[in-house]
Amino acid sequence: MPTTAQPFRTEAEQILDTLTMNPERVTLVHQHRRLTASELLGLTHRLAWALDAQGIERGHTVTLLTDNLPEAIAVRYAASLLGCRLTQLYGKLPTSTQAAMARDVETHTFITDPRHAERAAQITAQAPVERVLVLGAAPVGTDLLALAARQTGAPFPCRARPQDVRTIRHSGGTTGHSKGICISYGQSRPFGPDLPTEPGKPPRLLVCTTIAHAAGLMTDKVLRRGGSAILLDDFDPATVLDTIERERITDLFLMPPLLYQIIDHPRAQHADTSSLNRLTYGGCQASPSRLADAVARLGPVLVQLYGQHEAGIVTVLDAQDHDPARPERLRSVGKAMPGCELAIRDTTTGRMLPAGQAGEVCVRTDTLMMGYWKQPELTAEVLRDGWLHTGDIGYLDDDGYLTIVDRLKDMINTGAGHVYTSEVEDLLNSHPHVRQSAVFGVPDTDGIEQVHAVVVPAPGSRPDTGHLRTLVREQRGTLHEPARITIVDTLPLTDAGKPDKKLLRHRSRQLP
Repeated sequence: MPTTAQPFRTEAEQILDTLTMNPERVTLVHQHRRLTASELLGLTHRLAWALDAQGIERGHTVTLLTDNLPEAIAVRYAASLLGCRLTQLYGKLPTSTQAAMARDVETHTFITDPRHAERAAQITAQAPVERVLVLGAAPVGTDLLALAARQTGAPFPCRARPQDVRTIRHSGGTTGHSKGICISYGQSRPFGPDLPTEPGKPPRLLVCTTIAHAAGLMTDKVLRRGGSAILLDDFDPATVLDTIERERITDLFLMPPLLYQIIDHPRAQHADTSSLNRLTYGGCQASPSRLADAVARLGPVLVQLYGQHEAGIVTVLDAQDHDPARPERLRSVGKAMPGCELAIRDTTTGRMLPAGQAGEVCVRTDTLMMGYWKQPELTAEVLRDGWLHTGDIGYLDDDGYLTIVDRLKDMINTGAGHVYTSEVEDLLNSHPHVRQSAVFGVPDTDGIEQVHAVVVPAPGSRPDTGHLRTLVREQRGTLHEPARITIVDTLPLTDAGKPDKKLLRHRSRQLP
């Protein structure tokens, strides 16, 4: 008997469907506010009707610049119901960069919150839009919440079609010109494996990084699973530890540098983190020695995700793989997600490489992007014969675990050979006087790249840079030895929480 095809439902619709199942449960917490599922559902539909009344239509680009607010999450779902293209800006980028992104995606409507209203005015002065809406009263724009309060909470019929562009996510821009990565409404992109929970105990997510990045995807995942999200305005390690204890948090997403801040904080020795089921991390290279520290401090709760906006989540390193006795496993990013195929190719010839040999990581999966926004030549360059050429350099072992050794553009070409930055970082991080490091290439006066390193010392330590250079030279050879090692108190991070190597490279060029 033929099976009946299921009607198409967007991810936003699926989340809203879940909200109807237990309307009185608390879904979003921000400061002293606690929104029930019914309240979030009603707010989303009223916002959708308000956007519709403002003339916003399917296919219009809506750009968001907001903090981690319940209204910001609701308006994302509302824009999806209308079938809009959605772009979210990182709040700490320069205004000129934000304006370039808003202009690039042909923004029709710019939505912000009162905290960012002045910045929104500066952006839209450089990238004119049809209208500016604000999630509250502000000196600029129209108060969208006031408009929504006059609308009905009746369900808004979804207008999105599977082939429509759902999101345009800009790449971080840390390796060059930022690119708009298009994902359709019809694509299902699970943010890692399903969240196993005990019956009657839905997941409780702590959001402490911007919802414009992975934390927003994690929020969608948890709400779709029937859980709740506690929203913090920004990352602070002491506040995060206190909130885990007070709110009995089960799930958390962090970039590795922020994970290190958590386990290094004095509060971590006494905080009750026993409620944590999963601490998911990813987005940049992680240090095996620091991961071992995290396991010792937090227990077997770490799960690593590796992916790209262009591909979705590619590999997972499960909690059982986080074995401090196997540092080579901690160095990997795990095994391929179901439905994802990996290949390692020679960067020059394109031929497939055997296990153990490093080359460009290529991915084939149903979750690949539609392409870069209005950049067909660049799209054709990275999407070839059904494979995404990621620009990451890595290798597979005999068990199928993938290890990333560098970004193709971050790999340092010294003229005498290639240096993978992760190899030097791992070695520096293994020194007892080093808490964290970042390695990058800086051209000298002849245009030859030199290895540079920035090191954050362990508490109470002041590592000798000469000794560190000797360590690298003796363990890796003169090719890998840094020409300069700079000691700093903290590493600058991007909005997403990655070490900002672009800024570090710029600073190093200014040094005598």
